[in-house]
Amino acid sequence: MPNKEQDRWRSDIAPYERSQFKRSLWQLANTLVPFIGLWFAAYWSLSVSYWLTLAIAIPAGGFLVRIFIIFHDCCHRSFFRSKRANAILGTITGILTLSPYAQWRHTHSIHHATSSNLDRRGVGDIWTLTVEEYLSASRTRRLAYRIYRNPVVMFVLGPVYIFLIDYRFNRRRASRSERLNTYITNAGILALAGLLSWAIGWQAYLLVQLPIFLLSGMAGIWLFYVQHTFEDSYFEQEAEWNYVSAAVHGSSYYKLPKVLHWITGNIGYHHVHHLSPRVPNYHLEKVHNGTPMLQKVQTITLLTSLKSLRFRLWHEHGKKFIGFKELRQLALPRSKSSSSL
Repeated sequence: MPNKEQDRWRSDIAPYERSQFKRSLWQLANTLVPFIGLWFAAYWSLSVSYWLTLAIAIPAGGFLVRIFIIFHDCCHRSFFRSKRANAILGTITGILTLSPYAQWRHTHSIHHATSSNLDRRGVGDIWTLTVEEYLSASRTRRLAYRIYRNPVVMFVLGPVYIFLIDYRFNRRRASRSERLNTYITNAGILALAGLLSWAIGWQAYLLVQLPIFLLSGMAGIWLFYVQHTFEDSYFEQEAEWNYVSAAVHGSSYYKLPKVLHWITGNIGYHHVHHLSPRVPNYHLEKVHNGTPMLQKVQTITLLTSLKSLRFRLWHEHGKKFIGFKELRQLALPRSKSSSSL
């Protein structure tokens, strides 16, 4: 992509890269207050009907996703201008979303720097194999990949493993401050769970918290998955990889109903976010609407996004995602030993 074009995009987006303190505070208020209210409404509903509790858990889970977007902005230091304020709020919202701020900020920054780069996969992203890699892999590795890519594993078991287990441990070679932040987050999670269990009973706590956690976790994984796994996405080797192309063509515009854009913190404008992570979530829509070239990106809707469930492998020659059904057709010319699926 020409440098002049990149420079123009840079100048168009730059005015939106500064957060607005009052706007951030208002978003914090209109997210945390309803979430807390819905959480205790769900607890109250236990005495009426658990079906009512589950119904209330749906919007509560939505607000927990919105809390995660605030956490996400703090990790990019785009929610407040103060580094310390972002770290403090990021740690607090990290306790609510079961995500260690310092660790997540590190791995997510790598995701942004390497997204769609075939030579730098493996940190902060979804496990993605190319057709050639899959066909040359051992049967054990193929089986593991198929299990990983199964929708039940990815969207139901995945959130449980990632948020409850994986995030409780420090990554290798983590700095001292990052390790300390993980310990603080874990302690905060235990303290909050212990306090609420003491106040209302551990059974009531789990009956309320578990469906909210599962719904928000499933929604979060889905949003991340669908905005990078669409048919005509962008993947290139290091030598051909380009940051702007990866951001704009390797991230989709998830066109959602207004209410869902609001509850998900405008993360559907994912192409804008990847192009400039310093843009606060409440400015993403303005950047998209005010930049004609950003409106020409890959657009998916609630209906068309369901197609991504069948995408499993990146076809380097076809420059698109394919499913295992298409893979069988590609593998026909190969010997039985190399094409066995």
